[in-house]
Amino acid sequence: MNRRNWGCRRGSYPIGMQILSAASALPPHYYPQQVLLDMFKLHWGDRLGRVDVLDKLHTATCVDGRYLAMPIEVYPDVKRWGEYNDVWIREAQALGEAALSRALTQAGIVPADLNAIYFVSVTGIASPSIDAMLVNRMKLNPNIKRNPIFGLGCVAGAAGLARAADYVKAYPDQYAALVSVELCSLTLQQEDLSVANLISAGLFGDGAAAVIVGGSERAAACNGTCGPRILATKSTLYPNTERVMGWDISERGFQIVLSREVPDVARENLGRDVDLFLAEQGIRRSDLKSFVLHTGGPRVLEATAAALNLPDNALDASWECLRRTGNLSSASVLFVLEEVMERRRPVAGTLGLLAAMGPGFCSELVLLKW
Repeated sequence: MNRRNWGCRRGSYPIGMQILSAASALPPHYYPQQVLLDMFKLHWGDRLGRVDVLDKLHTATCVDGRYLAMPIEVYPDVKRWGEYNDVWIREAQALGEAALSRALTQAGIVPADLNAIYFVSVTGIASPSIDAMLVNRMKLNPNIKRNPIFGLGCVAGAAGLARAADYVKAYPDQYAALVSVELCSLTLQQEDLSVANLISAGLFGDGAAAVIVGGSERAAACNGTCGPRILATKSTLYPNTERVMGWDISERGFQIVLSREVPDVARENLGRDVDLFLAEQGIRRSDLKSFVLHTGGPRVLEATAAALNLPDNALDASWECLRRTGNLSSASVLFVLEEVMERRRPVAGTLGLLAAMGPGFCSELVLLKW
């Protein structure tokens, strides 16, 4: 069957894959932005040169405060990347379990019901991976299909959701879980005074999120409290953009690569990508009335709104999540999804877009129907 003939506006899409729940989890250590700024000033001291530059960078993030994996006073005492990674392994398990437990409860299923799990992160590494540890901690199905994904960064929340949808499309009677844990504070280079690192110090925070996706046979039994259906997905990689965003990895750990070109790449490519994607589904950009977009930062959100020609309030959920927790890398777009599901749910039948961009450089688009 040609998808163009499904007639999205005629309401004849098949049931397909459905988001059954979305849940988040945050570390217990919360600090207002001014407290964090004062700590950085104390740590970097006279090496900063012009302190007012750091003030401007932190103010420009539009972040009220952030959650950290450890108490703020502990960070200067941790010297080696291996120590930070040990903290990541420990805290990723705890936060991943908390988010996944909430998502399972909201979906009305038990851990043993899961058939596949996708784990995404770019702020630490482990082998066996965190998803294997969660199988043991939570007594998940020992036959569960594990899919750990590293390196996609901010785009991984949308990409992981798309891959989970791919799975239940092939297995319509099954459930898949996506778990994202990002502990960005554990990657901060304490002696790096580059502009990219100073921006990261004011923008990124820690958190976890989980989403449960059900196949068509599971979605058919949804009681009306579930999230949107996933109608289609698309991935796009932009050639020769590897240095736009990512990590330089050395014995010091993860050093941020964050080009000032990120907003420009979004502005130049996202509108075209979305239009091509929607045309494949037989619809237009004007048909979209709901937007779940990654909280990349103020300049990225502004560039995204410009690229898609969105009205002023279209990205309110993204701005709100940015204000509350900062940029949580792959988890951010899932926090926005939770915000929309819980407090900004569109009317039934609304078409929406979930999207993120990240290292590669690339975009991931997910077409939703509420």
